[in-house]
Amino acid sequence: MDDSILKLAVIWLAFILFVVFPPENQPSIDPLEQNAVYRLLNSLNPTLPWTTLYPNDLCISPPHFLLCDSQSHIVAITSPPCSPNATLNDPLLFTPFTHLRKLTFSKCFNNSLNPIHSLPSLPPSLQQLILIDNPSILSPLQPFLHNLTSLKKLVLTGNGFHGQLPPQIGLFPNLVELNLSRNNLSGELPATIGRLKKLKILDLSGNDFKGSVPEQVGNLVSLSKLNLSHNEFTGKIPESFIQLKNIKYFDLSFNRFGKFGVPLFLSEFTKMKEVYLSGNKLSGEIPEIWEKLDRLEKIGFSDMDLVGKIPVSMFFYLENLSYLALDNNNLHGRIPDGFWYLAPYVEEINLENNNLSQTMALTCGAEIMLNKLKLAGNVGMRLKISNRGCSSCPKYGCGGVYGSYKRTDEW
Repeated sequence: MDDSILKLAVIWLAFILFVVFPPENQPSIDPLEQNAVYRLLNSLNPTLPWTTLYPNDLCISPPHFLLCDSQSHIVAITSPPCSPNATLNDPLLFTPFTHLRKLTFSKCFNNSLNPIHSLPSLPPSLQQLILIDNPSILSPLQPFLHNLTSLKKLVLTGNGFHGQLPPQIGLFPNLVELNLSRNNLSGELPATIGRLKKLKILDLSGNDFKGSVPEQVGNLVSLSKLNLSHNEFTGKIPESFIQLKNIKYFDLSFNRFGKFGVPLFLSEFTKMKEVYLSGNKLSGEIPEIWEKLDRLEKIGFSDMDLVGKIPVSMFFYLENLSYLALDNNNLHGRIPDGFWYLAPYVEEINLENNNLSQTMALTCGAEIMLNKLKLAGNVGMRLKISNRGCSSCPKYGCGGVYGSYKRTDEW
């Protein structure tokens, strides 16, 4: 027999023996935990005979959604099977899971006729709580978060959580990720959020937060992602943000920040790859802040009441730029020549609905670049296409009107 086949046979036999005859020192699961799993599954789907489907020790033969440690304690429950009538109606449902470190429910609680107004008490051992797209969870945050001070990852996105972010959020010193996006949270952010010094991801987008962003957010110097978009924040973008030197993703778009201009501290975000400020009437000119931002790939500056010319330096320094949105502003002048150096690499540059004016002369072969350049709504833009050396321009046609600006064959 081939040696490799023999080795595979030995490994397979060892696996079978381990499953059928587990090691004698492998402790049995605590009956309280085993029964708690059955109660949880019955709460999620009461139509299935769970004790028949999983009759054995759940840590020796665990289903895919359970994870046990070496002492046969359940440490993770990850997206168990749910039915349309899933609920969490027992306030002591998770009490027996004293070693639970991770709990995940995704698209489980969707029945608007069966809302969950209060979550069960969760064990203080929990390090990761992940609830994604469960719109029938209609609970405030504070009641079930108060004792979860071991949390490292709190992801509650696409649910129906409402009310304010409680000041007690500052009592979670181990948090690395806080994502509360797409809920119905409101009120002002508590200044205590600035105590989360280990935080790397802060996403509060898609809520109804109001007022000024606390200066203390600038104390979160470990942040690599900050997303406060689609809220009702007002006032000035805090100058304390200059301390966020590790930012890679920065999104404050679609709020109501005041006319204080594009913040100059962006020039210090040398690790930044994406920045979005669209929908805030910041006004003013686009500042010369691009020299140290060579890693920047995407810029969203749409509908910001920006004026003046597009800085030449944007196309000179931003050699990795793939997306630029400057549409729906009041920019005037020409498109910097540097665009044509980046054109083969960009995905889209949107300059629509400004006051740009320029006559652009292109050969038929170069016209393909205009598929990436959106210019509609700039009445002063004219485009000249030369047909020399081209038997046809099959995709666009030759001469005539192109988009909302004039196109001609003439040189």
